[in-house]
Amino acid sequence: MRSADRWDSYTASVAITREEVCRIAALARLRLAPDEEERLTADLDHILEAFARLAGLDTSAVPPTAQVDEGRSVFREDAVTNPPATEALLANAPARDGRFFRVPKIIE
Repeated sequence: MRSADRWDSYTASVAITREEVCRIAALARLRLAPDEEERLTADLDHILEAFARLAGLDTSAVPPTAQVDEGRSVFREDAVTNPPATEALLANAPARDGRFFRVPKIIE
């Protein structure tokens, strides 16, 4: 069975009722005001209609994909662009020991 065949029977009954919205809200333990129930009923109805329209599209010529970016990396190459300059890094150190910062010993 094609997915479109499955949805063809669904498109006739896309509308969601206010009672269904109230039932879903109760299952989610939500308290909805009457105006919220009405707004959510309309919103969910529009969402279901959009899915029904999408399901009606012929996708038989579209190959299945697992990734949409065609396997290219979104990360830049890991390359050193600023080699360490020890003298410049330690220029403002109050105390140093060779290539390292010298800090006071702290024992608690």
